[in-house]
Amino acid sequence: MEILTSYDLIIGGAVIIILSFLFSEFSRKTSIPSVLLLIALGIVIKLGIDYYHLPIFDFFPILEILGIVGLIMIVLEAALELELKREKIKPILKALVISIIGLIMSIFLAASIIEYFIPDMSYLQSLIYATPLSILSSAIIIPSVGDLKKDKKEFHIYESTFSDILGIMIFYFLLSRYEAHGVSNQSGFLDFGINLLATIAISLVGGYLLIVVFQKIKTNVKLFLLISALLLLYSIGKQMHLSALIIILVFGLLIANMKIFFSGKLSKLIDFSKANDIYKGLHTVTAESAFVVRTFFFVVFGITISLSAFTDLRVAFISVMILISIYASRYLYLKLFFGKDIIPQLFIAPRGLITVLLFYYIPDSVKNENFNEGILLFIIIASGLIMTFALIYNKQRANKAIREAKELSLGFERWKAPGLED
Repeated sequence: MEILTSYDLIIGGAVIIILSFLFSEFSRKTSIPSVLLLIALGIVIKLGIDYYHLPIFDFFPILEILGIVGLIMIVLEAALELELKREKIKPILKALVISIIGLIMSIFLAASIIEYFIPDMSYLQSLIYATPLSILSSAIIIPSVGDLKKDKKEFHIYESTFSDILGIMIFYFLLSRYEAHGVSNQSGFLDFGINLLATIAISLVGGYLLIVVFQKIKTNVKLFLLISALLLLYSIGKQMHLSALIIILVFGLLIANMKIFFSGKLSKLIDFSKANDIYKGLHTVTAESAFVVRTFFFVVFGITISLSAFTDLRVAFISVMILISIYASRYLYLKLFFGKDIIPQLFIAPRGLITVLLFYYIPDSVKNENFNEGILLFIIIASGLIMTFALIYNKQRANKAIREAKELSLGFERWKAPGLED
């Protein structure tokens, strides 16, 4: 069989990006997440590779790199949307509290299910496995909630962003606990607190320096230079075992809210018009880059999927139990904070990029061979489909309310028309 040429790969990549754009447009009209379509495309490509006996690549290194870059871009994109205005403080804090409660409840419930049904799984191991399954996917949620009411849309953006960041921090904290045999929990929490404070301090200093320095660069080619600097800081932070994603979040918040962070004497350090140009350009480049990286990540993930997992009844049973725990706990805390108005928020809880990425980050020393990767796939696809049906139902309900309001208004106008009062 002839090996694929460079032009074949370029054609394939271009076609995938074009299809991803079409999937996004289709998603806006139907509320079907484009991510599910990208995974399906990856599965089709895998079937084609097998059918034509094409050379098999090791996709994991590609998947890992795409996942890391995609994660950074998604968090940066979300941070650039966070406006720290006085009227935004309450919904941001509310979303933060809900994301913390949601993560903790989901992790402990899923861990209990995993420990009970999967042999030779310690509780700490089950907590590590449960954490990726408990993190909301901002990569799926943010592009999918555009048609919701403004307050609900903002809630989902805040909640999914906090879930990403906090979930990753919890995951690495649990890994450190697993590796630190014999170290007290009190010492572990102290180390975690010091790590967090150090990360925030480094993030603030680095963020201020980047903004001040890059506003003075006169060349037009500086946005990808800035992104490269952020990637460098993130990678160095990971090497130093810091919560490196906070570096990206803090930088995004700094440049999106310059008038707050560069007030008083600090305002002399910045030219707001130049810095605002960087912000606008960065917003565009980040959105475009996140789109491309997300596209290839989920297609490659689809290629790596083992379809035999769908025929395993044990995988399906454990996955359904975890899904029930996710939505049951979500119902309780959303009911507490929102009362009766919890549709469609209840069902907008998909798992995605970070779930996959963290799962593959689990070290060999922690992995349990009895855990079937099909559980991961089942939950990602099922939670995405549940969100799809909820968004379609919400759109139909909103359209019905609009039609009824128009009919009521038309009937009232006819009643008020001369000669029609009787």
